[in-house]
Amino acid sequence: MTNKKGIRTETISKLSQYEPYFFLSPVLISMLIMMGYPLIRSIIMAFLNYQLTRPNDIYFIGFGNFMKIFMEDAHMPMILLNTLKWVFISVGFQFLFGLILALTLKKPFKGRNIYQSIVFLPWAFSSFAVGIMFRWCFNGEYGVVNYILMKAGIITEKISWLGSSELALITVIIAMIWIGVPFFAIMYLAALQSIPLDIYEAATIDGCGRIKTFFKITLPYIMPTVITTLLLRTIWVFNSIEMIMIMTGGGPAYSSETVTSYMYTKAYGTQDFGMAAAMGVLVMIVLMLYSGLFLRGTRYEESGDF
Repeated sequence: MTNKKGIRTETISKLSQYEPYFFLSPVLISMLIMMGYPLIRSIIMAFLNYQLTRPNDIYFIGFGNFMKIFMEDAHMPMILLNTLKWVFISVGFQFLFGLILALTLKKPFKGRNIYQSIVFLPWAFSSFAVGIMFRWCFNGEYGVVNYILMKAGIITEKISWLGSSELALITVIIAMIWIGVPFFAIMYLAALQSIPLDIYEAATIDGCGRIKTFFKITLPYIMPTVITTLLLRTIWVFNSIEMIMIMTGGGPAYSSETVTSYMYTKAYGTQDFGMAAAMGVLVMIVLMLYSGLFLRGTRYEESGDF
């Protein structure tokens, strides 16, 4: 026969199983409200003819918005190419410069703390502030870049960096590289400092050179960090529009427009929220597929084993 104390203990034991969910519930509910509802609303909107200029003419059009993106929008091929350049060039150089800086700052030298502060400084600025700063630097009339290049004798006349369809995207990419390098440098420096020094000493005794040591010891150790940072930064840069909108606004003639900035232009420029939502759904699908293929191709779960 079970007494009341035993029943009470058993009840408390069963309730304790749900204790973690109780503490997590405020966060989960907040995420559902702040992220779940807008996501579902955007997916529904992608299948509607939803233009704020005609609020009384909203109706279901199926895949009509998706068809317009690929078949009726003459700017989309150039915008897709711009997006590839924007993501892979900027992330590639951020990774390269960040890794070089991390390897350099790992070695002790006089004034290293000062150099670390200078290198990590861009990460403390907002994209808005950096966009304004680079917009002034690359101004065609009185920008400091033209001034320096003309004083150095590299150019003989002023260049309209932000007004040229050939140079506008390159200029914005330079700004994105400048602000993104510290992220890679910080992450890789932390990963490099976690590598045991005994391994390097053993490699030196075995006669391993610097290049072989890097590819056989350093790179395998920091590979999980490399994979994670590349994946995260690619997604961040793909979704980033602040630098583009502040410096060029997507122009001139859509030459610096990317998919996400074009989505913003469609939503708040032409007020076509249906087409903008369709682009958002496609971006979400592309990034999900990219993340899955990237992690599978890099064998992330095995990256720490060597």
